Amino acid sequence: MTQPKTILLLSGLSGAGKTTALKTLEDMGWEVVDNIPLVLLDRLLDTPLAEGHAGDDERPLALGIDARTRGFDASAIVQRIKALRERHGHDVETLYLDCSGTELERRFAETRRRHPLALDRPAADGIARERELTEPLRRWATQVIDTTSFTSNALQQEMRSRFSVEGLSAPVLTILSFGYSRGVPRNADLMFDMRFLRNPHWEEDLRPKTGLDPDVAAYIQADPAYEDAVGRIEDLLLLLLPRYAEGGKAYITVAFGCTGGKHRSVHVATRVAKHLQEAGFSPTVLHRNIESSPQNSLEKRRPGGPKA
Repeated sequence: MTQPKTILLLSGLSGAGKTTALKTLEDMGWEVVDNIPLVLLDRLLDTPLAEGHAGDDERPLALGIDARTRGFDASAIVQRIKALRERHGHDVETLYLDCSGTELERRFAETRRRHPLALDRPAADGIARERELTEPLRRWATQVIDTTSFTSNALQQEMRSRFSVEGLSAPVLTILSFGYSRGVPRNADLMFDMRFLRNPHWEEDLRPKTGLDPDVAAYIQADPAYEDAVGRIEDLLLLLLPRYAEGGKAYITVAFGCTGGKHRSVHVATRVAKHLQEAGFSPTVLHRNIESSPQNSLEKRRPGGPKA
């Protein structure tokens, strides 16, 4: 078995945000194990992957350890990390989450939780005890984050900034075409209405075809508003998609609609997906209504004017 390229040992003070940090790493595609007994660490790393999970050996691994972990000994943990580096050649990083005692007391009081090391005493006693127990880990940590002034969202953003892995943490991007006459998609983050473009439905030879056919595409592209409008949409997506990723969205769906979902929306969705792919994104293209039968009663003409 090929072992994970990166192992992150995450420790710190109770209440400093370890649960939030681990959940963020998991959302970013990391494999996460919390509070594993230290005697099982080598066994975990030596366990073969289950069938069908061969690609998981490339995923970085995050291990959450704190003073509640069975067999916790900060100095022993430091020695074990050194051994993992030397014996197995693992790239082991350590992250320690710190926080001021006053802020930790406020958090425990606000959430009405008891400190795990002071179940029958004031939280301040548990905080002081835990700080003493984990001090060797803090001194030896390769990275320290002080969460005293952090909100939960701010900590998530900090974790994404420090530990995003290229190709792993990117959101799943879907480009969807659909027909308004058959209902709008509920999961769309961005939706663009293509019904302002020329409608191939009213051309007898184009009606049975779809937006994937070259002559249908040429007909749509001949609309005077086409290039300017679609180009601006592409520029907007190139601006917005990285911002969505930075915000931690795991899934992004961009939907393009026309009346029936066979011509204009299909063509534009296909073009935009290709443009995004050339810009470094990895979109999945879905055409929800491309197989739907045409319905004249649903398509619109401009009253007294040319075909829509």
